[in-house]
Amino acid sequence: MSDTGALLDVGDGHRIWVQTVGRRGGIPAVYLHGGPGSGCNPSQHKLFDPDRHFAVFVDQRGAGRSQPHGERRANTTTHLISDLEAVRQHLGVESWLVVGGSWGATLALAYAQAHSERVTGIVLRATFLGTAAELDWAFNQALPAFQPDLYAALMAQADGSLETLWPKILNPDPAIHTAPARAFSNAERALSDLSPAPPKKDGPLPASAFMEAHYFANDCFLEPGALMRGADRLVGIPGVIVQARLDLLCPPITSARLAAVWPDARLVLIEAAGHSLGHPAVFDAVRAGIAALSAG
Repeated sequence: MSDTGALLDVGDGHRIWVQTVGRRGGIPAVYLHGGPGSGCNPSQHKLFDPDRHFAVFVDQRGAGRSQPHGERRANTTTHLISDLEAVRQHLGVESWLVVGGSWGATLALAYAQAHSERVTGIVLRATFLGTAAELDWAFNQALPAFQPDLYAALMAQADGSLETLWPKILNPDPAIHTAPARAFSNAERALSDLSPAPPKKDGPLPASAFMEAHYFANDCFLEPGALMRGADRLVGIPGVIVQARLDLLCPPITSARLAAVWPDARLVLIEAAGHSLGHPAVFDAVRAGIAALSAG
């Protein structure tokens, strides 16, 4: 039971794609995709029981099927939080279960801390708190340790610093942005999978590389450490944090630190798995977390 999706005007020239799956009158839930900029896909629908849930899938501003595609103006974390409220009100949902992984986990936490009264529970995968320290770990520590060739290629484009990489990727001139965007995309992809495909040398560049550069250049439009400091606003909200042991992008220490300050959350560690939701054990754990928080 799925609608075909539709665009919702949220102002600032943006129209976001919203699709619902499941039974009207079922347990409301919203799925937040990663990136920033990747968009939702049908495989994520299987996380929810269509007979029990009314699941909402939102392509964030500039991502997926939202229009204008790739638009970065009026595109901040605050805007995305407001968009979720617009979707909730548009659908007549009083409160909902919030599900997200990686950047989707960042947005889930930011939304829940801003609108805790609208959140019945939270299921996270691969916790990312949107901090510079996490990016430093992934691209300046994990990448050279596990993918030294890709690290060398990335740093050649970044002049040795991530801070100089983002403006290059965001430069409108393809002669300037193509090589750094390709190097960043290849590096991120290699960290996202336990058995990554060979790096791409040509072909279309992923739109998420540009949206990520926009967000990362601006500290994800969050004050440093804001989501950990705001964890007290999650008190009373049940949570499940699914964390793969071998995630090189979002390592277990972040999920463990969040669980330590969020007493209503349960941390679920998955062995022999990496960042991807596509790993069967990770997918099953997220699905089980959604089912557990939908019980009763």
